[in-house]
Amino acid sequence: MELFLDVLVDTLIDSAKMLPFLYLAYLLIETIEHRHGEKIERALAGGGKWGFVPGAALGIIPQCGFSAVASNFYASRVITLGTLLAVYLSTSDEAVPLLAAMPEKWNMLALLLVIKFCYALAVGFVLDVVLRRLMPDGLRGGYTGRAAEVDCHEKHAGKEESVWLAALRHTAEIFVFILLFGLVFGMIVEWIGYDTFAAMLGSLGFAQPLVAALVGLIPNCAASVLLTQLYLAGALRFSSLVAGLCAGAGVGLAVLWRTNPSVKQNAFITALLWATGAAAGVLMQLIAMLF
Repeated sequence: MELFLDVLVDTLIDSAKMLPFLYLAYLLIETIEHRHGEKIERALAGGGKWGFVPGAALGIIPQCGFSAVASNFYASRVITLGTLLAVYLSTSDEAVPLLAAMPEKWNMLALLLVIKFCYALAVGFVLDVVLRRLMPDGLRGGYTGRAAEVDCHEKHAGKEESVWLAALRHTAEIFVFILLFGLVFGMIVEWIGYDTFAAMLGSLGFAQPLVAALVGLIPNCAASVLLTQLYLAGALRFSSLVAGLCAGAGVGLAVLWRTNPSVKQNAFITALLWATGAAAGVLMQLIAMLF
């Protein structure tokens, strides 16, 4: 019990330090979502063959609703596969506000966003331009629908409340995630020892990004919270964080499986998302070895 109380107190103190920055980050996100949400959706739908460019840019905004919109658009064949993957790969969900809540990590946050944006552009370009003629029409998507025909099934909960309350609600929800994770992680580390836990993850070697990408596929913001907290705790390499967050599309995958009728397409896209996410992490490890 004494060990539990010590871990609880330490976790509460560490988590509370993030609250002001976390709230400010969500306040900015909610303001963008409330004032420019419809314009952003129209930009995503109107990109055509080059839709992966606005897709990669819009996915950077830490709001999992955009990946849900992209899934709906793809299911209605309004956007292409490259645009869908660009949104998925650039989406970071809760990682951005978590890192933004720690000023000493702002440089890593900027690097993370630049890497994910550039990588999303590259993958989108390969799928929609380089490999465009090699893909079946049904998988390639785009060109056959209109944005007006799409019913976005994912309603944004914050639409009917003020940005101040919406930001406060999101902050409270993620604070609970952070607190629970910190408590569980702290107990595990105290039980088996931090050095042993870090050695277990470190022993994965080049396979660590592959495992992180699998975690990223979980269609829940808890996945990005888990990956980010493991990175902040020093148990996950930055390359593995990139792999997991590239593969993490928030609720986008869940919406895709619900709205797109082709199981084969959904399975292929899920596997492709994992492969491209894992490849990003492995590539970063190779570059680190060379330099």
